[in-house]
Amino acid sequence: MKYIHLSDLHLGKRVNEFSMLEEQDAILRQILGMIDAENPDGVLLAGDIYDKSVPSAEAVQLFDDFLVELAKRRLQVFVISGNHDSPERIAFGARIMNAAGIHLSPVYNGHVAPIPMEDGHGTVNVYMLPFLKPSHVRRFCEDEDIVTYTDAVRVAIREMQIDTSARNVLITHQFVTGARTCESEEISVGGTDNVDAGVFDGFDYVALGHIHGAQNCGSERVRYCGTPLKYSFSEIKHQKSVTVVELGEKGALTVRTLPLTPMHDMDEIKGTFAKLTDVGFYMNNPIIDRYLRIFLTDEEDVPDAIGRLRMIYPRLMHLDYDNTRTRANRTVTGATDTETRSAYELFAEFFEQQNNTVMSDEQSAYMKELIEKIEEEMA
Repeated sequence: MKYIHLSDLHLGKRVNEFSMLEEQDAILRQILGMIDAENPDGVLLAGDIYDKSVPSAEAVQLFDDFLVELAKRRLQVFVISGNHDSPERIAFGARIMNAAGIHLSPVYNGHVAPIPMEDGHGTVNVYMLPFLKPSHVRRFCEDEDIVTYTDAVRVAIREMQIDTSARNVLITHQFVTGARTCESEEISVGGTDNVDAGVFDGFDYVALGHIHGAQNCGSERVRYCGTPLKYSFSEIKHQKSVTVVELGEKGALTVRTLPLTPMHDMDEIKGTFAKLTDVGFYMNNPIIDRYLRIFLTDEEDVPDAIGRLRMIYPRLMHLDYDNTRTRANRTVTGATDTETRSAYELFAEFFEQQNNTVMSDEQSAYMKELIEKIEEEMA
C-alpha cells in the first residue's frame, strides 16, 4: 500500500504581509504531478489545511480545486483538522464526499472508526484523529484522569481498540516530544502540549502534522512530513518535500521523500546599503527573485531603506540592522549626577548606552539645537 503524506498546507497564509496563495497554488500543482508519477493508493493530509479557522474564500477555493483533482484520480484521500483549522468546517459534507473517496475527519466525539483499504497483503486500517486537547477527550471519558495532551491522545487511541495483528495507519496533528521546531509554529509555553511518542506503539505508520520541518520521531514509523513551503525565515535551510510511504506485509515499511521546488525561495542577505544596491551585486543574481530578509551593516540608519531596497528586491519581507549598535547586549542604567549635568550630557550618555556608540557630529549638533529650542520654549 502506497501513500503520499502531506500536512500543514496553511492555505491562505500571509508571511510578513505577502500573500502565499499563488505560491501555494503552484506547489499543489507540483504535488499533483508527483502523485501522477508515483500512482499512490491514498493521500494522507495531516491537518492545518488552512491558516485560519475562518479561511478566506480564495483559500477554500484552492483546496476545493485540489480535492477535485485528487478525486479525478480515484484516490482515497484522508483529511484531518489541525490546530489552525475549524473541525466543523473541515468536517462539512463528509458523508457526501465519502462516496468520492474523500474522507474528512468528523468533529471528535469519543470514537474513531477505521477506514479499511485492501491490497495483496490484506487490510490496512486508516484512523483519522484530528487535533485534540485534553478537554476534547475529557468530556467523553469523564471517569478518566486526563490532564496532559499525552493522556488525551492515549485515551483516544485506546478507545479505537485497534487490532495490532493488522496493519494500522494513524493520521494525527500533535506536537510529539523532542520534535525540532521553528518560529512559524504555535507551541505552548513549557511544552504543555507535548505528546509522548510511546502512545503510537500500535501503529505501523503515524502520519503527523503540526511541525514544519520534515523529520522522524524516534523512527521512520512516526514522522512529520513538514510544510510544502517555507513560512518563516527559521525554515530557510529546510528542504521541503513530499513523503512517500509504502507498507508491505506486516512490519515492512519504506519511507522516502521527493524534493519540492517553490516558485520563489526564501533567503537572507547581509551587507551595506551601497553593496546591496550596486548593480554589479544584484544583476543576474538569483537572490533578487526570492523572499528576503536583509541585514544592513551600515552603522547609521539609511533613510527609507526598505522602500529603496524593494525597488531592486520586490519580495523583501523584512529589514534589520546588524551593526555595532544592534550586536551590543548592554543594559541601560540610570544616569548619575543628574543635578549637575546638562540635558545634552545626560542624553549623550543614554544614547551611548543604548546604541553602543557615541553620536555622530551631525546627530550631536541636531540634539544640541533641539534641546536649546525646548529649553527656550520652557523658559
